[in-house]
Amino acid sequence: MNLAIVGYGKMGRLIEQLAPSYGFTVTLKLDEFNNTKYEGVTAENFRGVDAAVDFSIPAAVVENVERLTALGVNLVIGTTGWLEHLDRVKAAVEKHGTGLVWSPNYSIGVNVFFRAAAETARLLANETEYGAWAWEIHHITKKDAPSGTLLKAVDVMKQAGYTRAIDISSNRAGAHPGTHEVGFDSAADTIALRHTARSREGFARGALKAAQWIAGKKGFYEFGEILFR
Repeated sequence: MNLAIVGYGKMGRLIEQLAPSYGFTVTLKLDEFNNTKYEGVTAENFRGVDAAVDFSIPAAVVENVERLTALGVNLVIGTTGWLEHLDRVKAAVEKHGTGLVWSPNYSIGVNVFFRAAAETARLLANETEYGAWAWEIHHITKKDAPSGTLLKAVDVMKQAGYTRAIDISSNRAGAHPGTHEVGFDSAADTIALRHTARSREGFARGALKAAQWIAGKKGFYEFGEILFR
């Protein structure tokens, strides 16, 4: 299968390195040098592409999606910080009958972490003596704070029925690839759930797994929906 990479930074280069082990040949790489004003998003460039992976910047995501879906290209969005435009992105996918997978985090471990956070929140929803927090740390160059991953963790806790306040905090320092933690505390005890990434590789492998899955399909999916099917 042929893969396009939109946003050829650290993650894009890692995607390229790992792509052959997922059955992909990278046939197109777009970055700030050849796609400054979306001039690289053409029918000719994307001819024969089975899926595109977007690890660009938050400000470019919606335009990328609208242009690529109009070309009939199926997409995996790995960029974070754009979720306020989720409805617009979904509308573009539905309008053009393409396929898209999105996620705030493509780590398989993080998606298990989400499930664990949701179940713990459900079990403690009516135990009013327990307060909750959500915390993270990432490298200094990460653009969004709190991250989409942390916001997703908080959202799944709320959806599971935990209606009390959740204290949210973020740190940005050094080169840390990412740690996320949710916890529940009472006078009697503390429960803490933590996921720590050792490198970006887990994110890249998850995105490639999503690209394998969405190639040739239609519809709008969050990674967690397809991962645990």
